[in-house]
Amino acid sequence: MKAEFIVRRGVLAFAFAGLLAGGAFAQSQDPTPQQQDVKQDKKDIRNDKKDLAKDRADRNADQRDINHDKRDIKNDKQDIHQDNKDTNQDKRDIHQDNKDIRQDKSDVRSDNRDIRNDKTDLSKDRADRNADQRDINHDKTKLAKDDAKYGDNSVQAKADRKDLHQDRTDRNADQHDINKDKTDLSKDRTDRNKDVKDLNADRKDRNSDVKDLNADRKDRNQDVKDLHSDKKDLKQDRKDRNKDQKDINKDKKDLHKDRKDLKQDRKGHK
Repeated sequence: MKAEFIVRRGVLAFAFAGLLAGGAFAQSQDPTPQQQDVKQDKKDIRNDKKDLAKDRADRNADQRDINHDKRDIKNDKQDIHQDNKDTNQDKRDIHQDNKDIRQDKSDVRSDNRDIRNDKTDLSKDRADRNADQRDINHDKTKLAKDDAKYGDNSVQAKADRKDLHQDRTDRNADQHDINKDKTDLSKDRTDRNKDVKDLNADRKDRNSDVKDLNADRKDRNQDVKDLHSDKKDLKQDRKDRNKDQKDINKDKKDLHKDRKDLKQDRKGHK
């Protein structure tokens, strides 16, 4: 009987201990509302830190884009300034080339007139020289006849010798003029050929300058487009940067609020 009583008391004690252990286990498995709040606050803080880090990274990337856009804009403005200088220089070169071309054309026309005049003078002097030579031949024939007919010292013979001397003098002067005309003609042809060469060179320079002008205008127009595009990019990047900064400020506020909530929840839990 006493042994049975002892067994019963042991069973009851064991059952009671099991109930206490089960209650403690159940209590440890079910967190309190304060513990849940603390856990949620920590999670919110982690999320806030992640958002803050991401927004800062985005803001820094946008700032780098802004700095890059500013450099591009500065370079575009410098390129446009240089293109305008090149364009103005090309215009001045073309103006000078056209002026040189007009002068070369005038020189060529003048040279051609001189050549025509030289040819005319040469033809006239040759005709005069040939006429003088015919007169000389005639004078020789007449002198021979007068010498034979009237004698060497006759008036007729002396007059023939005088005419012969004068015709030879005229013939020699005409030959001198012919030689001078040939020299002038050769010089004028050389000048004309040089002026034609200068004209062709100036035309080539003018055409090259026109190509340069068109290329510089094309470059300037492209640089203007690039400038507008870079300004547009800069405006958008600043807008993105400002938005990211607002997000950063909001994340900081959320982080501060979540930390404050965590502190309060921890105090309430205690």
